[in-house]
Amino acid sequence: MFELWAWPHQLPPPGAWRSWVCLGGRGAGKTRAGAEWVRAQVEGSRPGDPGLSRQVALVGETFDQVMEVMVMGPSGVIACSPPDRRPHWEATRRRLVWPNGAVAQAFSASEPENLRGPQFDAAWVDELAKWKRGLEAWDMLQFALRSGPSPRQVVTTTPRNAPVLKALLASPSTVTTHAPTRANRAWLAPSFLKEMEARYGGTRLGRQELEGRLLEDAEGALWTTAGLEGARVDAVGALDRIVVAVDPPVTGHAGSDACGIVVAGVVTQGAPGDWRAVVLEDASVQAASPLAWAQAAVAAMARHGAARMVAEVNQGGDLVAQVVRQIDPLVAFRAVRATRNKVARAEPVAALYEQGRVAHVRGLGALEDQMVLMTPQGFLGRGSPDRVDALVWALTDLMIEPAARWRSPRMRVL
Repeated sequence: MFELWAWPHQLPPPGAWRSWVCLGGRGAGKTRAGAEWVRAQVEGSRPGDPGLSRQVALVGETFDQVMEVMVMGPSGVIACSPPDRRPHWEATRRRLVWPNGAVAQAFSASEPENLRGPQFDAAWVDELAKWKRGLEAWDMLQFALRSGPSPRQVVTTTPRNAPVLKALLASPSTVTTHAPTRANRAWLAPSFLKEMEARYGGTRLGRQELEGRLLEDAEGALWTTAGLEGARVDAVGALDRIVVAVDPPVTGHAGSDACGIVVAGVVTQGAPGDWRAVVLEDASVQAASPLAWAQAAVAAMARHGAARMVAEVNQGGDLVAQVVRQIDPLVAFRAVRATRNKVARAEPVAALYEQGRVAHVRGLGALEDQMVLMTPQGFLGRGSPDRVDALVWALTDLMIEPAARWRSPRMRVL
């Protein structure tokens, strides 16, 4: 009776769905959920009684992974089955056969053509997001899933930015459950969870692999997940200058865009080409009033000992400075105005990342989510890229504008 002690994310949602996607971090119990669902489909009340399904497809990235994980693994179908209902593995035919005659056939997603011909009334798909021939194999499986009154499939996967997974999640006939790795901590080695969270917690990779979140990179984006992970640092040394940059929302009420507030510092040793910056905090807030975001920005300055606040004033004009000085009359404040569009302002900052001159501390997930959706054609996410705007103003103030002044012949003479 798996449903009596299973975690909520391991149980299929109610309703007339065709696809159930069980998303989760590494070790979140996805394999057990898939194996138990297959059992629930094929088993009847007694070992010899028929179940809901008679012909099941088991599809993984490779045949070895199907056999070692889905069939023979510690959370696979055989291990989950009681002795009187345990299926027999026929290695030469690559299939499981139950005492009641139900059959589950194993397939490799690397060989989509093998899914032509057979037909099924149920399917278990494992790690769809990592299939190299994902869309082709998925399409072949959908054509084969045509037997019985209501064929269904379960997909157990750690999410990745794969087109086939995103299309599946967008389908109206798809339901989802989700859980991070820690949800299954009772069945995991404590040292594993501690080590993984220490190493990857607060990183974009950790959000994908441990929290089971689908992280999207837009095609041709100015920043990529791989690039941001490569810029990660765990320790920050002494910084020569720190600023807090603010991108205030156009309006100041509960439904406004967030106020982007980003803290960054720089080491200014040598020529500007040798300078290195570190993004220290994303302190952005969903503020219901200008006073609320101003308080958050001033507090960020105090936390980091920032030398100056840099704020865009295109929308609020002098009122932006006035609001900030209501909180701290002596704050070092610089007003900046955007004379170019967001992409044109962001591209020089993205170039600093390509040169390996900007690092990120952990815990900047919301900011990084916006960064990987900023493309040469514009921002592809929802709302305004407020956090990215604040980042751009911070690094422009710390690195780009000082470098331009340093290169000026007049400034060099002075």
